[in-house]
Amino acid sequence: MRSIDQRLMEESSSSSSHYFSIFKNYPLLSAVLAFTIAQFIKFFTTWYKEKRWDLKRLVGSGGMPSSHSATVTALAMAVGLQEGFGGSLFAIAIILTCIVMYDATGVRLHAGRQAELLNQIVYELPAEHPLAESRPLLELLGHTPPQVIVGGILGTVTAVVGYLVTLTAK
Repeated sequence: MRSIDQRLMEESSSSSSHYFSIFKNYPLLSAVLAFTIAQFIKFFTTWYKEKRWDLKRLVGSGGMPSSHSATVTALAMAVGLQEGFGGSLFAIAIILTCIVMYDATGVRLHAGRQAELLNQIVYELPAEHPLAESRPLLELLGHTPPQVIVGGILGTVTAVVGYLVTLTAK
């Protein structure tokens, strides 16, 4: 019969390796990688277009490609490739993807456009107006349909390449 100390040691070592299994979670890694690639693309396209480095583009929303779309598309595709496209997990992932992509081109895009108009109105206020000194609202919130589509393509490619890498590694 094993002692309590032996059982605790075994449970501790198995739970420790259990925590590290997150680094082998292919859908999670695909999603994080797609997000990271999209953010770096935004960072470099901002430099290319504006000839200045903007570190906010590494974490900010809006712009080409949509990192939200890339993230959820990579997640859904990776879940589908790993678990099958007919299962409940894929159904949940694809519905989440549709909601996020719809929201990016709908509510968030229009909120950004409204913020742009409100900032212009506040800018034109006389200096003595109480709102004249207010902080500008964030304008880059949503995405145009092409930005969402390119994000979706990036997420799909990231998940498929990751899947092929995992197949060759086995």
